[in-house]
Amino acid sequence: MAQAKPGGLLDAFLPNRSISRTTFITIVVIQIAIFLLIWITSPFKVLPKPGEVASAFSNLWNTRGLGRELLTSIGLNFKAVMISSAICLLLAYFTVIPFFRPIVSALSKARFLSLIGFSLIFTLMLGGGPALKLSLLVFGMSVFFLTSMASVVSAIPKAEFDHARTLRMPEWKVVWEVVVLGTFDQAFEVMRQNAAIGWMMLTMVEGIARAEGGIGILLESEKRFFHIDGVFAIQITILVVGLCQDYLIGFVRNLLCPYANLSLERK
Repeated sequence: MAQAKPGGLLDAFLPNRSISRTTFITIVVIQIAIFLLIWITSPFKVLPKPGEVASAFSNLWNTRGLGRELLTSIGLNFKAVMISSAICLLLAYFTVIPFFRPIVSALSKARFLSLIGFSLIFTLMLGGGPALKLSLLVFGMSVFFLTSMASVVSAIPKAEFDHARTLRMPEWKVVWEVVVLGTFDQAFEVMRQNAAIGWMMLTMVEGIARAEGGIGILLESEKRFFHIDGVFAIQITILVVGLCQDYLIGFVRNLLCPYANLSLERK
């Protein structure tokens, strides 16, 4: 069956229609322009104007060490993503063994708990400092990562296991081919989602443990002195860095797993 030709701007307002890349870019530009217009003409005096935010960003970068603090936070988040990914992938893969399923299920329920409550426990265990920040962030990310990845493993069709067994693979070889390699692309997608969760938690964690600084400390300082333009500048900086991180993980996923989008291209 021949594929439908992508539609134009009018098709963007109709359900279940595909649009061309040019049309999509046009829509994004229009929506950004509308957003900026609403922002500039907003009647709420508490909201700083784009020019004020740009000026605050320049001041933060040149005199308050925004770049240095940003690098500190990026490094912390990267370590947390790597550690939580290694721990949670291993635990999620072990759910193929019935003994580990209750353990993983119990750990995934910890996502309902607050980091504030665990800060005292981790402080008494680790004594504060950089280790406290890293442990809080790893814990906060791991419970969500583990929940998502365990669901990915449990959703593998039984037919894939049976197909691997018909090739006379040993059971651990089946696990490697079907569970580990078979969900490799989805593991990157789960990592991308939880790396974003890490940025959301990062400023709170840095506020709890102020050792080594970080962008969260700078954000807390601006908020304390009611520098709303500075708060906006830092939040936009976090958003841009987070989007770049999201794109980078997606790029690595597509590079290592080029087959991941084949099914989408056939539709």
